[in-house]
Amino acid sequence: MKLPIVTRILALVLACSAPAFAAEGHDHAGHSHAAKITGPNKGRVLTELEPHAEFFVTADRKVRLTFVDDAGKPVAVPAGLTATLITGDRAKPTTLAFAADGDTLLSTAVLPEGGNLPGILRVKPSAEAVSVTIRLQINLANCGECSRPEYACTCAH
Repeated sequence: MKLPIVTRILALVLACSAPAFAAEGHDHAGHSHAAKITGPNKGRVLTELEPHAEFFVTADRKVRLTFVDDAGKPVAVPAGLTATLITGDRAKPTTLAFAADGDTLLSTAVLPEGGNLPGILRVKPSAEAVSVTIRLQINLANCGECSRPEYACTCAH
């Protein structure tokens, strides 16, 4: 007896996806799991940018962008780079501009009130380049495992 096409497809999908549900010690041949990278200030490293940028919220609720090389060491802000962060209440968002502060960019205003804010960071590497848009959740609560703010957590959860 021939099985219905839906049953055959389901069996094939389950057979092919079984390795994805394997236990922790599965074979890593041909792939790797990206480790969470930490920056010099213990903030979140944004790998969507080149050079990468560390997103860090200071004690006074300003946002600092520190550009880092592949080893995580600070580098100078690329010439001509501009950045803005849109965050806060979606009905009335707040836009933060950034200004040079030594070898970093620092927001010119503070984050709006709240401990868990949506954010859209737009970085334009140069005047003629296309903007890179990064969506992130700025959760300022501390992680129970690594004691870092959740937005910069390096735990596997």
